[in-house]
Amino acid sequence: MTLFEKIIYFTRNIFETQLYFLVMAFKENFRDYVSRAGRVDGSKKVMAVLGNGPSLKEEMEGLKKAVGEKDFMAVNFFAADDDFEELRPKYYVLSDPMFFRDTYMKERVMAFYRTLNEKVTWPMNLYVQYYNPEHFDYRSHLTNPLIRIVPFHTYRYDGFENVLFWLFRHGLGSANYGTVVQNGEYVALLLEYKEVELYGVDHTLLEGLTVDGENRLCRADRHYYDNGSEPVLKPMYQKVPHRPYTMAVYLDELAQLFRGHELLRRYADTRGAKIYNCTRCSMIDAYERK
Repeated sequence: MTLFEKIIYFTRNIFETQLYFLVMAFKENFRDYVSRAGRVDGSKKVMAVLGNGPSLKEEMEGLKKAVGEKDFMAVNFFAADDDFEELRPKYYVLSDPMFFRDTYMKERVMAFYRTLNEKVTWPMNLYVQYYNPEHFDYRSHLTNPLIRIVPFHTYRYDGFENVLFWLFRHGLGSANYGTVVQNGEYVALLLEYKEVELYGVDHTLLEGLTVDGENRLCRADRHYYDNGSEPVLKPMYQKVPHRPYTMAVYLDELAQLFRGHELLRRYADTRGAKIYNCTRCSMIDAYERK
């Protein structure tokens, strides 16, 4: 790195640091809600994070046999699946804006909250983004007293890595690099799990990409809870705001996503913890395979 490059590097990172603390002071705060809430009683050594990739179906029988040996963390719409009540995840993470903003998915989201209320018969921590511009009232929709709502910080720090890891350790960081699973990994590490296993985290996000005759980026998106229905090729839209992806925007988000996994691996190393990728078809190359 030349002297000029070093000057640019330090200038940019100092600016990012100042901006981060200003945003946190005025838009969020400096409370570690996750550590304050702590673990759910009877926690195990290993946290299994359940992504929504279709490969989760292949792992489900093995995961059911591990009930009582591992703690489970679910994300997004997993509660709508029959396996939810069998695995009884103690931890649940939501970070997609559709869960707290008025979007075209509103009816499905409201049905999901009703499902959580009905199905959860065990203590569970539900982690949600602190950022809530429309002041969505989670408690009014989640009246089940067994569900504890715990916010996690949203604003991402992109400055010096040692400062980032200090923020992570004190519950002030954010792993919003592009997928809810990364927020789940961060929560698990903050709760001091020494082994975090990832299932159903396919990340085969370049598979089946095409551009149609109207220059719309299209893909047949698949999830674990699709119930075997055939995926349909359709245009891809950003969730908030609801507008079409361009190839440039989509690839930029993917690069950020995979860099986020590399950062989380390095952070886990500093904590003496391991993140294992247990998804055989996964495109993530940052973690040790298991």
